[in-house]
Amino acid sequence: MTDSSAEPHAAASEATSRPSTGFSTRAVHAGQDVDEVYGAVVPPLHFSTTYAPDGIGNLRNGYDYGRAGNPTRTALQVQLASAEGGTHAFSYGSGLAAEDAVIRACLRPGQRIVMGNDAYGGSYRLIHRVHGEWGIANTPLDLSDHEAVAAALDADEATMLWVETPSNPLMSVTDIRALADIAHARDALLVVDNTFATPYLQRPLGLGADIVVHSTTKYIGGHSDVVGGAVVLDDADLAEKIAFQQFAVGAVSGPLDAYLTTRGLKTLAVRMDRHCQNAQAVAEHLQDHPAVERVLYPGLPSHPDHELATRQMSGYGGMVSMQLAGGEPAARKVAEATRWFILAESLGGIESLMNYPHEMTHASVRGTELAVPENLLRLSVGIEDAADLIDDLDQALGGL
Repeated sequence: MTDSSAEPHAAASEATSRPSTGFSTRAVHAGQDVDEVYGAVVPPLHFSTTYAPDGIGNLRNGYDYGRAGNPTRTALQVQLASAEGGTHAFSYGSGLAAEDAVIRACLRPGQRIVMGNDAYGGSYRLIHRVHGEWGIANTPLDLSDHEAVAAALDADEATMLWVETPSNPLMSVTDIRALADIAHARDALLVVDNTFATPYLQRPLGLGADIVVHSTTKYIGGHSDVVGGAVVLDDADLAEKIAFQQFAVGAVSGPLDAYLTTRGLKTLAVRMDRHCQNAQAVAEHLQDHPAVERVLYPGLPSHPDHELATRQMSGYGGMVSMQLAGGEPAARKVAEATRWFILAESLGGIESLMNYPHEMTHASVRGTELAVPENLLRLSVGIEDAADLIDDLDQALGGL
């Protein structure tokens, strides 16, 4: 195949022009046209890896080979772009594959990324250990210190500012608009990981971000049954570079993964409403518990970023972290004593999960400035009955 095969794929990632509609309407209908042959309301799932042309060089609707493009993946990409309010979207086999594509497309050896010092451990591992060995440096720092961010971008001649908000698992909220202004004044790109907030609660592109990344494994998929990632943006030149990376490197989502992600995205709004409601109830209950030293949830007035979160987001999300007064032994005991909160990696599914980041999701950053407190537990609050979740936490904490 020639590199020109990427062109139909790039075009297929563009969101279809539609009238201004509400989020749920777009999530249900974008990219989901009724099947023209049989009238199926749900578009068919296309498993084929190859497509017969109408003669040599005359592709049917731009498709020739599954890595370059697949109709089911195209439908998801249109849906993702519409949900985020972008014009181009690309679907990947994982969130880290999506992040890798952005870095490969936008940076070169000798350049630098400025990033939050509370970023997801997997993102830091990718940036520091994988791309670091290829000459891309990084500077982790507190992104709430805008003067320090500006100074780091100036001193290091950094070309990318990497933001995760709310952050995983410390639940820090970063001012996207302010950092967009700082980055753009220095010709740097602003990338926002919107996984925790989802496009239902936060729209980084509308706040000045250049690129949005997601682990669609989490809330967008929403059912703990599909791994995936996404990149969404508006800039056509950047989109062309990322489209080439997707085509040339080939870390694409498979058709069944794309189908499951599409199905999940259609119900994102109603699920997030319940996630937010339950998380708020859990956080408010935990902040008064004697065994809990600190609750980290943007929906609490006690959270240092509560005012910013209220201004920047339309809801506070389904993630709650808590630090236990009994330290590491207490955190370990509680993590293994719950019934409805399942001890497991990942987050964002309909079921509630509990995670001990120090040895699970963030084990790769132990001993660094991104290390997570040893007494911290991360809760992905699901859509079960809130009273049952609170009772479960009470019985686990009561065993301390």
